[in-house]
Amino acid sequence: MILNQLNQSQREAVMYTDGPLLILSGAGSGKTRVITYRIAYLIKARKVSPFNILAVTFTNKAAGEMKERLEKLIGLPARTVWVGTFHSTCARILRREIERLGYSPSFTIYDETDQAGLMREVMRELNLSERRYNPRSIIGAISRVKNELIDHDQYAVSATEYFETIVAKLYKGYQSKLRQNNALDFGDLIMLCVKLFDEHPDVLERYQNRFRYIMVDEYQDTNFAQYRLV
Repeated sequence: MILNQLNQSQREAVMYTDGPLLILSGAGSGKTRVITYRIAYLIKARKVSPFNILAVTFTNKAAGEMKERLEKLIGLPARTVWVGTFHSTCARILRREIERLGYSPSFTIYDETDQAGLMREVMRELNLSERRYNPRSIIGAISRVKNELIDHDQYAVSATEYFETIVAKLYKGYQSKLRQNNALDFGDLIMLCVKLFDEHPDVLERYQNRFRYIMVDEYQDTNFAQYRLV
């Protein structure tokens, strides 16, 4: 049996399926291994459909390794399990549902280079110098705000310091251009997914019914937006 490869504590974690479970242990102690074996146990021993399981990681590398390990444990059913990063999971959901928010499903996801280029456009339009305001630093500030699920209107209301008022103007212009281009950045992926679920309970219910088992690797590192999503 697959559980023979685990120690007693790991087996207990894998076999616990009645409600929420938080695993706290040091680095290298096998937390990711437990998640992988737990998915295998749910499918093989508890006869849970792979379709009803979601596993979320922080990096594409971790997601790839989890898929690989899972396939070695249970074979083809592993391919039906939804395994991905927070961002790829949200992108996948939004491709199916984002029309509810007024976007086209063919939206583009901007990387850091795209974001910086777009911010430079906004700064030129507002006559702001790149020497004084570094585009990547502004993008970083906006990303941190998005991690708190604060949109540009909310941020503008709370901005009191001079630099914050500049960021607020740039945030608004940046989001406007993203929308014009039918584009999202990484912060938008999670922020809009939360917005989708908040504003459309029927969509939320559909995914809640689908994902009966949700497992998050490195849960202690989640920010507020990721916490709300889960």
